[in-house]
Amino acid sequence: MSLTEINFDGIVGPSHNYAGLSLGNIASASHKGDPSYPRAAALQGLEKMRGNLARLGHQGFLLPLPRPNRSLEGRLALDGSEDPALRAAPWSASSMWTANAATVSPAPDTKDGKCHLTPANLVTMLHRGQEWIDTARMLRIAFSDKDHFVHHVIVPESFGDEGAANHMRLCEGHGHAGVEVFVYGKPRGKFPARQHEQAGRLIARSHGLDPARTVFIEQNPAAIEAGAFHNDVVSVANERVLFTHEEAFADQQGAYDAIRSAFPALEVVEVPRGSVSLEEAIRTYLFNAQLVTQPDGSMALIVPEECRESVAVWGYCQRMMASNGPIREVIPVDVRQSMANGGGPACLRLRVVCDPATVDPRFLLSEAKADTIGGILSHYWPEQIDPADLGSDSLANTVIAARSALLAALDLGEIG
Repeated sequence: MSLTEINFDGIVGPSHNYAGLSLGNIASASHKGDPSYPRAAALQGLEKMRGNLARLGHQGFLLPLPRPNRSLEGRLALDGSEDPALRAAPWSASSMWTANAATVSPAPDTKDGKCHLTPANLVTMLHRGQEWIDTARMLRIAFSDKDHFVHHVIVPESFGDEGAANHMRLCEGHGHAGVEVFVYGKPRGKFPARQHEQAGRLIARSHGLDPARTVFIEQNPAAIEAGAFHNDVVSVANERVLFTHEEAFADQQGAYDAIRSAFPALEVVEVPRGSVSLEEAIRTYLFNAQLVTQPDGSMALIVPEECRESVAVWGYCQRMMASNGPIREVIPVDVRQSMANGGGPACLRLRVVCDPATVDPRFLLSEAKADTIGGILSHYWPEQIDPADLGSDSLANTVIAARSALLAALDLGEIG
């Protein structure tokens, strides 16, 4: 097989809105009640995908889930007297953040030599806990080759699992055996620690990972309280490089030592709090970035545009690029609509190391397919949604028709 890393980005759904449902997500809370712009959001995400396709040579996508979720509406017994947050939950488009879709262990890491996927249960939040059934179904279609992929059921709901947002992989090259790092939180403050330690340990066992090449690390409780509800808000890894904030882990040096014991080639690029405070790192999502290896072997960091607008963050980036370290380029992208709900470039993608020939080609992007998707988004996606619109028949009809048009254009009607 010819293994490569493919980023599968979630297409932002037509019901993208700012209902502020995510406790601990400061951006989401601060934009609660604001109008959202689904068309702009989806086109921004598509433009990021186009850039990565041109830059990296491969790009995948996953589809919006069916919204409103009529099953959840029925279970919530909505009658107009409920809390608006309950009314908004079945309309959530948060599945666009596919870093939470699943945990993926590539074939070189697993005992049976196949790529293993476990959908995240996302049980901490009602609006996210509804996703896994449809997500699992879509993943089984996109990665249906049983000779190369193994699909698992979700972790028992007693253990919160938030997917790849709390999972990192270090390796000499994507096609080589890697060391997988599971980052978990412990409930210590006002915000929930969404990733349970046992969820990561269960996934590691079920994926057939080598215990000697598997590491479990506690996230810094102070980072969670500052708004880093997932590890990927304060750390990102690629091949041999860990790019991280000084305050990412509960025991920072202990984390480095544990990873280096399993992966001696580790290169740490640590951002000191004196250069970028934890709060500024979270506000700008410096670490919720895509750290990628380009065809010439150099590494680039794809960051939100907000990083360039921060004196502290952009100043650090300029010094980092001038230092002749492993990260040679920093590329800002505009994903402002996603950022306003707490999702940067890394949130929008699920990394899957595989042979592109083993993936259902309908989920792989090309320039022609990007043009098709762009046409659908521009024509069908709502221009604006106010939270008060959620629950209306008119908006429901618009959202359902928009998604149906996209599925039909991509010949993926069986997803339903």
